Amino acid sequence: MRWPHYEHVFFDCDSTLTAVEGIDVLAESVGKGRRVEILTQAAMDGQLDLSEVYDKRLRAVRPTQQQVFDIRRSYKRHIVEDAARVITALQGLGHKVYIISGGLAEPVVEFGIYLGIPRERIRAVGLTYNELSGRWWEKGDERRYLAHQEGALTVSDGKAQIVRELLGEQRGRSLLIGDGYSDLLAGDAVDLFVGYGGVVTRPKVQAAARVYITCPSLAPLLPLAGGPAALRLLRSWPMHYQTLSTKALYLIHTGVVTFTDEHLESRFRAAFLHPEPTTH
Repeated sequence: MRWPHYEHVFFDCDSTLTAVEGIDVLAESVGKGRRVEILTQAAMDGQLDLSEVYDKRLRAVRPTQQQVFDIRRSYKRHIVEDAARVITALQGLGHKVYIISGGLAEPVVEFGIYLGIPRERIRAVGLTYNELSGRWWEKGDERRYLAHQEGALTVSDGKAQIVRELLGEQRGRSLLIGDGYSDLLAGDAVDLFVGYGGVVTRPKVQAAARVYITCPSLAPLLPLAGGPAALRLLRSWPMHYQTLSTKALYLIHTGVVTFTDEHLESRFRAAFLHPEPTTH
């Protein structure tokens, strides 16, 4: 029973590729951390629609353009375990990798490019800022948040639209991995949604996801996206990719990939946990 190959791999960003939520980092830097974090959690857990909190969080913080851009430093400092190697491996194996995020475009795009993902495959939320006034040159860049780009990424059920736009007429199976409720809803637009609980476990997502990763490392995504062939190919790559392949196989044997779909679990076990012997 073969495990399918997913050519298109979509990643959420915050709490999936990086262990922080960018808006919460921003709020913490200006002393509004707890207030904004509560709103973020409510949206990510599916208790509030993202549209109800998006502008409210940004207006509570009123960040400058530089403060928004500086989120990228927190993204890089808190990159999720094995995220960079997994993305490089996926692209080297021929997968097309994307980021679809409800985060702020400036740091998300820069972080995605840092990870090696082409700019045209990254989507996030753009901001506009007020015009500089007064003696701004004496105080630095004081352009502050004015408005955000409303659209599919600022509502809880909008990511599916972006997935479909990016896929267009391309062929091949698609997979999306993310931690939040908006990612779960986007699962309708892909062949497989993988919930990720390595940073934050969101019960509603874990209960509904057909596949769920419970460990901090993203290494188990490699067999899920590429099948046994991907792990075999990585064993002929440089040593750090050989160890990534070994780590992925070890982790899935420890039970960090869980299922709510019995048929899918059966296929996975047949492919990775109880593979048929190879004939020569």
